[in-house]
Amino acid sequence: MALYSEKVMDHFRNPRNVGSIENADGIGEVGNAKCGDIMKIYLKVDHDVVSDVKFETFGCGSAIASSSMATELIKGKPLSEVKKLTNKAVTEALDGLPAHKLHCSVLAEEAIGAALEDYYRKQGAAV
Repeated sequence: MALYSEKVMDHFRNPRNVGSIENADGIGEVGNAKCGDIMKIYLKVDHDVVSDVKFETFGCGSAIASSSMATELIKGKPLSEVKKLTNKAVTEALDGLPAHKLHCSVLAEEAIGAALEDYYRKQGAAV
């Protein structure tokens, strides 16, 4: 059995939504320089819907794939749904991750959460 699913390899080799958003409505950065995985998520929000999302990730293939998949899962979605995104949903959408790489999906969830917190803080509202 392969260590990584075809979906993980596809999102690693062909990541979606890479880059940054100038004047983003919300920005979340999480990670640990010691382990080498750092994720930054940029959100553009229109009428409580994520109209655009980009990411910059420094890390392993699983971190890049998790970032890519997470952005795909929230793009075009209302904030009420985005708030509910879990690392489990990211992992399932990637058809699984090796146990020692599950922290990458956790980072994706945390980065989106941090971007939402930033967005709501800028709006003067609670998450």
